[in-house]
Amino acid sequence: MKYQWILFDADDTLFHFDAYQGLKLMFSRFNVDFTKQDYAEYQTVNKPLWVDYQDGRITAEQLKNIRFDAWAKKLNVSTQRLNTEFLNAMADICSLLPGAKELIDSLSGKVKMGIITNGFTELQTIRLERTGLKDAFSALIISEQVGVAKPDIEIFDHTFAQIGRPPKEQILMVGDNPHSDILGGLNAGIHTCWLNVHNTPQPEHIKPHYQVSSLSELQTLLCA
Repeated sequence: MKYQWILFDADDTLFHFDAYQGLKLMFSRFNVDFTKQDYAEYQTVNKPLWVDYQDGRITAEQLKNIRFDAWAKKLNVSTQRLNTEFLNAMADICSLLPGAKELIDSLSGKVKMGIITNGFTELQTIRLERTGLKDAFSALIISEQVGVAKPDIEIFDHTFAQIGRPPKEQILMVGDNPHSDILGGLNAGIHTCWLNVHNTPQPEHIKPHYQVSSLSELQTLLCA
């Protein structure tokens, strides 16, 4: 094994993150039929907020509250309650991506593994427990707790301190987002692997060390 540590993103790298189905389930518990049109309108608010969060312009708390502001007013409940109910629904429908369990099992005992996620604290531990992966990871770094999000180099520096500052050439970052995961890892001076399931064109200014189309392909690459 070339690497001492492999750091994974969580959403859409190890776990399915189907926000529409999570929102549909959450709103059904409020007797609301949440439609594709509702989701499209939600995303016009939510997507720019995530960009602002990753760029450090807003906090995790602001993101969580602003994205549900309109629905909170419609349903006469707090934005905090809607956010918690959404994360509960996402935990209820959580599942691993194809090949994730096999990949983690194949790496266990050969390399140390961690997770760096911009996702929220309420969802992370319960999802690892439900998928049986909790004990596989030696480090769980959550941007909400650190106070900065990927691609900020500070969250990577925090991670390096948490894992004992191994040589950077012995650390690999794996993620599906070329901006937060790959550019963040490159700026932090570590090797990167882009999980590009949808064969998205590579951004010109971002050059990962590896690119794979599936976790099975990553397993072959790492365990060769």
